[in-house]
Amino acid sequence: MTTVNKPSKEPTQSTVCAQMESSMTDGNSRCESPKRGTTLSTSTSSFEALDPHDPNLSRLANTMFQKTGEYLQEELTATHADYRLLERLNKETIAKYTELKTISSNVSISLDSLNEKYKNLRPILENIDQIDDSVNKLEQAAYKLEAYSKRLEAKFKDLEKDLKKNENLHVLKQCIDNVTKGNVMTGNKPTL
Repeated sequence: MTTVNKPSKEPTQSTVCAQMESSMTDGNSRCESPKRGTTLSTSTSSFEALDPHDPNLSRLANTMFQKTGEYLQEELTATHADYRLLERLNKETIAKYTELKTISSNVSISLDSLNEKYKNLRPILENIDQIDDSVNKLEQAAYKLEAYSKRLEAKFKDLEKDLKKNENLHVLKQCIDNVTKGNVMTGNKPTL
């Protein structure tokens, strides 16, 4: 008979009996004690200190208790390691949150300081905005003045030309007047 032992399951009664059978050297029947009864009892009151017990059953029970103790010890060790890891993670998280709290409080202080500075600078900034508006209006007025001065200069040049023409005409008129006066005085008629 071959049995497959799975490491995650506890040994069953049939595997225990198989192990007992293989370890027995006297040829007794399967799973029976020297008293010729079954070895598993549900009552503890039948235990007598002087009664002989099956040595294989005692050995297997001791092995079972030893393996169960080792299993429980490893489970507790693993659980303890998990808790130590969680403790380390919690300490790291606390340190990180403390650092973030310090950073956020510094940012809050900086924001309060900037808000206070902005509040103090607000009238100056409003004054700068007013000055900017005035400069823009002044710039527009300067453009209008420049356009007006160009038109005025053009008119002045036209007037100057007209004046020169008029002056020339006036000179010509004076010349004509002089000529006519000279002719009149001399009695000669001007010829044109």
